[in-house]
Formats: sequence, C-alpha cells, structure tokens
Amino acid sequence: MEIVAATELLARSSTLTSVGWIGYIIIGAIAGWIAGKIMKGGGSGILMNIVIGVVGALLGGFLLSFFLDTASGGWWFTLFTAILGSVILLWIVGMVRGRSKV
Repeated sequence: MEIVAATELLARSSTLTSVGWIGYIIIGAIAGWIAGKIMKGGGSGILMNIVIGVVGALLGGFLLSFFLDTASGGWWFTLFTAILGSVILLWIVGMVRGRSKV
C-alpha cells in the first residue's frame, strides 16, 4: 500500500518523465545550490544540494501538478519547479529547526 502511494506521488510530480534520471540529478544539484543561496546565503555541499534539489523538485512538481501539466515541461521548467520546491523545503526545515531551538 505504501509503495502505491509513493508511486502515485512520483506520478503526480511527473517531471521525472521529461528529463530522465541523470538530468534530474544535475537539475537537483543546481536547484539545491540556488535554493541554498536564496534561503541562507550559501550552498550545503554538492551531495546535500542534490538531495535538497531532488526532494524539492518532487515537492514542487507535486504542488504545481494541481495547476499545470508538469509532465510537458522541459529542462527549464523542471529547474524552475526544483528551485521552487527546494526553497519551500528549506523554508519548512528552517521553521522546524527554529522551533526546536526555543
């Protein structure tokens, strides 16, 4: 049942279909780095940038899929989606970390 839910999430954020896995990793690294610059003034290292970018792309693709056909986008749309999702992801992480310090 959980695998089905994960598959549906990936299908909903279907930017994977237009770029491919290698492109997705490259875009994830770029998006994670840009989101790091936007949110806190620096990157987090190449591996963490990739993780933030890919997870952010899934999040952004999921959110945008309610309004747009995310599967038809190419590299630039995927990069935009990944940056948007990565910024949201970093904002959420910042909010959680901020609350845990209090």
